[in-house]
Amino acid sequence: MEIEVGDTASSKFYWVGRRVLITGCSGLLGSSLTAALLDLKAEVTGLMRDWVPGSRLVSEGLSEKINIVRGDIEDIEVLERTLDEYEIDTVFHLAAQAIVGTANRNPLPTFKTNIAGSWNLFEACRRVASVKSVVVASSDKAYGTPDSLPYSESMPLNGRHPYDVSKSCTDLLAQTYYASYGLPVCITRCGNFFGGGDLNFNRIVPGTIRSALEDERPVIRSDGTMVRDYIYVRDVVDAYLTLAEAMQDPAIHGEAFNFSTETRLNVLELTQRILQIMGRSDLEPVILNQASNEIQAQYLSAEKARSRLGWKPRFGLDDAIAETAEWYRNYLGK
Repeated sequence: MEIEVGDTASSKFYWVGRRVLITGCSGLLGSSLTAALLDLKAEVTGLMRDWVPGSRLVSEGLSEKINIVRGDIEDIEVLERTLDEYEIDTVFHLAAQAIVGTANRNPLPTFKTNIAGSWNLFEACRRVASVKSVVVASSDKAYGTPDSLPYSESMPLNGRHPYDVSKSCTDLLAQTYYASYGLPVCITRCGNFFGGGDLNFNRIVPGTIRSALEDERPVIRSDGTMVRDYIYVRDVVDAYLTLAEAMQDPAIHGEAFNFSTETRLNVLELTQRILQIMGRSDLEPVILNQASNEIQAQYLSAEKARSRLGWKPRFGLDDAIAETAEWYRNYLGK
């Protein structure tokens, strides 16, 4: 899948030769961000805990073009050595246990990875002088159950369930390291992003696409009425690059930015939209109504990103779904 980056003024040259660390480089966003930065001729180092042959990072040969550090986000010695030896300038902190159901079943590993892993990374960045900017992946889940919607950056972080709390803590830790130590951080809060390369088929987009390709009814584990904010991974990559470039201005350090298409759908509507685009409206979804510890409605305002960063999404939902479905058609066909 060809990656096109944003149209920010400096993107054509800003990243050339810039030394970048991506934690969680083999995930959906990590792989896509790696591809974009390679296209921009950055020098990329990726922190990877597990070698996943089916990941986009490996299957598309991206891993052969970057420095790979095998290690755990909770190992501060590995983090500090990596930042120091590769003289890292920009850090994208994406590593996390990101599956809500897994966090509900077994919260301690989620807390350890998402919270302890984050404080270790921030401390390592504080100690290494070459680090000039740290972009931290938080989530709309960090806001918790809302009193009103859409979420704006001025709202308190109020996670209650395991995954939500882990992202609230990550977010607050980033703010702490800025306020107390002047660490140059900015925080991203996105909704549910999707795109080619996501191998967690229990998520609604890849799961529905795979079911349609295999002539099976897609499964919805909730009652289908939960409302969410969905954004294409290529728009998310553009958001991260735009924010990192904007951090040349220290005035935005320590701030959080929502990134959203500001288009909201419930789970059943999204499933039916995918099936329609793939020409499989004949497949009736199976609704299990088994979801627990999830908030009924979550969606974001991206007004701050528009006004402060000049960012806006470039992909409509239907085009993004069609492109994503084509990626899985090729991938699963192999």
